[in-house]
Parts: sequence; structure tokens; C-alpha cells
Amino acid sequence: MTTGPANSALSADLRYVIYALSDALDLVGIDDLAHGKRVGIMAAECARWQGLDPEEVLFLFDFGLLHDIGVSSTVTHGHLVSEFDWESSQLHCETGYLLLRDFAPLADMALPVRFHHTHWDALLAQGVDAQVARRANLIYLVDRVDALAAPHYADGSLLMQTERIRAEIAARAGTYFSPELVTLFLETSRSESFWLNLEPRSIQSYLNDMRARGRTQRVTLAELKQLATIFSRIVDAKSPFTAEHSLGVARLARFFGERLGLPPARCDQLEIAGLLHDIGKLRVPDEILDKPAKLDERERKMMNAHSFETYQILRLIPGFEEIALWAAYHHEQPGGDGYPFRIDGGRLCLEARILRVADIFQAMAQDRPYRAGLPAAAVREFMEEMRSQGRVDGEVLAVALADMPAAMAAARPGVAAH
Repeated sequence: MTTGPANSALSADLRYVIYALSDALDLVGIDDLAHGKRVGIMAAECARWQGLDPEEVLFLFDFGLLHDIGVSSTVTHGHLVSEFDWESSQLHCETGYLLLRDFAPLADMALPVRFHHTHWDALLAQGVDAQVARRANLIYLVDRVDALAAPHYADGSLLMQTERIRAEIAARAGTYFSPELVTLFLETSRSESFWLNLEPRSIQSYLNDMRARGRTQRVTLAELKQLATIFSRIVDAKSPFTAEHSLGVARLARFFGERLGLPPARCDQLEIAGLLHDIGKLRVPDEILDKPAKLDERERKMMNAHSFETYQILRLIPGFEEIALWAAYHHEQPGGDGYPFRIDGGRLCLEARILRVADIFQAMAQDRPYRAGLPAAAVREFMEEMRSQGRVDGEVLAVALADMPAAMAAARPGVAAH
């Protein structure tokens, strides 16, 4: 599929970016794709019941969507939803804090994210700011509600379990949770509607309502790049096999774009697509990504779905329509034998072909736990074989082969071509 030139600077509405990227965070649940959304809904409902102003309701909703921004591992997610007080829960809180603290549009969430698994009595003992403590503890409370409710969503038995869940939360007032917040939760959750809001159809309606109520907040190109970098770090942290892969692909894609004469605005978009191209891998189980041996057929099918998941996430952001396609096509081949769309090579735009070459080139140059990154000569030989088999675009690859030192430096800074 071809695309026309982009000459204007990219911008986007932060609200749409938050909602789309919350979908990415929820992918870590694999079969349960709405944990963050349910936490956000419950927090917003409690805030509304208390009569907080609409801006605070919206903040708590967004905070709920993104509270697990430090989680990329399916194993970690499993512990968090199956254990009420997992001993290693603070690790993802600290990771989330470090990701958000320097991103101005969401920096107010950084400290609440850091403390969203800290017991109320510990928050008081540490002298945490009152507003931060309250926000963090409300999310902790409803997050634990969702963990208690999780086994009952699939079989429709949740309404039979609500009194037991409410009792478990009430029993932890003053220790795990603020007594005031426990009372607020118990009052808000008395109605069946509170729990029915957590059903899949209701979740989508709730999201649509919140999107309509939120004010538009444009983010700059620099902020979009920063946010894309944050999410690339989440993806790359999922496995030691993929550490810094997205960053390298983004740098290499921009290198190709500039050498091929694409305008600066197009190169900006291409760089963001490179940062986000593997975001769908958040749904791939850890044991598949970390497997050093060849994948079996079932595992390969699960892996091959990741670029479609990337498309499903990015296409929902107005202004990202082309970025979504380029990122989704990074495993398509010139001969039409790639995945997941089986696009014929004649329909692949230059940007998609660039990402395809950048993805493979960077993977070969990068260190992996089971091997060192290949030297330039070996990368050249491998990529030329791929071209001879019709699996990568010759025009794009020629740029790398014409200047291997620069291509290797873009793919993996600090590594000299040799």
C-alpha cells in the first residue's frame, strides 16, 4: 500500500494516545485485556461518588489506565493479579516512576505510580504528600479489587462474589488502605451498576464517554517521540533478547529515510514507527520471546500475530494512520510471503520497506544473550542473502551496503564496523 508525502509536523491528541497505549499495557494480560481500564473505571466511579471535580475524575481514570506502565512481563502480570500482596510488586512501581517522571504531560502521575502498591500505613510513616498518597492508595485499592474479581469475569459469576470482595477490602482498612477510601469504595460499590461497568461492552462505552468529556491536549513532536521512546523501553524490557532493539530500529530507519531523500517530517514519522513497531509483542508470552531454540508451529503463530496487534493499537490514534501501517508491515516481504497481511511487494510503500530492512539489520548487529552481535562483514553477507531470496528490498539495503560503518553505528551506537 503506497502513501503520499508528509510535509507537516506530526502532532496528536494526548487523550487518544493514552487510550491507545493503555491497550498496549493491557496486552500483557494475554487473555485478560482490560485490567487497566477496569481500574480506571472503578477509580473514576469512586471519585464521582465523592463529588470530586471533573479534572480529578479524569486524572484518576487516566492514572488507572496507565498505572501498570512499568509492567511488560507476562510473569509479573500473573503475580500481580493472582497474589494480593506480591513481595516484588514494588519493582514495577519504581520502573513506572522512572519512565514518567521526565515526561511533562504525564509527570503528575509519576509519584502516584511509584506508590500504588505501598500500604497506607507505610505512606503515612514515610510522610508522602497527602494528594499523592490519596491518589496512589485509591488506585491500589481498586487494583486489588480487580485482582480479587479477575477469576469471575469469564464465567459471569462476579455479582455473586461482590460481598466477599467488599469484605476483604474492608478488613484491610487502616493497614493496606486508607479508612476513608475504604468507606468511599464500600459506598460506591453497593450498586450492581458499579460492577456491571466492568463488563466488556460497558468498558467500551465508558471509554467513549470519557474521551468525549476530556479536553483536547495536543502534544508536540518532541513529546510524541519521548512518549514513543517510553513505550519502546517497555517493549524492549520484556525480554533480554530484545533489549534496545526498538531504539536501534528507530535510529536505523531514520538513517535510511534521510539517505533516501525523505523529507524531515517523514523521517520523524518513520522514527516514531520504528520506536513503536514491536508494541504488539507485549501480548507474546515471556517463554516464547525468551526461547533460544526454534519456535514450534503454535509458538510461531503466536509470535506472528504481534505486528497485527501493533496495527490495532496505533490505528486508533488520529494522525497515526500511516505510522500504524508502516509499523504493521515490518514483517511483510517484497514477494508477498511475509505476515500477517501477505501484502504484495508492489503495494508496500518505501517506509514499510525501510522498517523491514531496519528490523532485520538491527537484530543481526545487536548483542543477544546467546551470541554477540555480528560484525559488519557477517551482517552484510546475511542481508545480501536475504535480498537474493527476495525477502528484503534491494533499494533500501543498498543504502546500508554503501556505508556499512554508518549503518552499523545507527543500528548499534558504539560498535565499530569491522
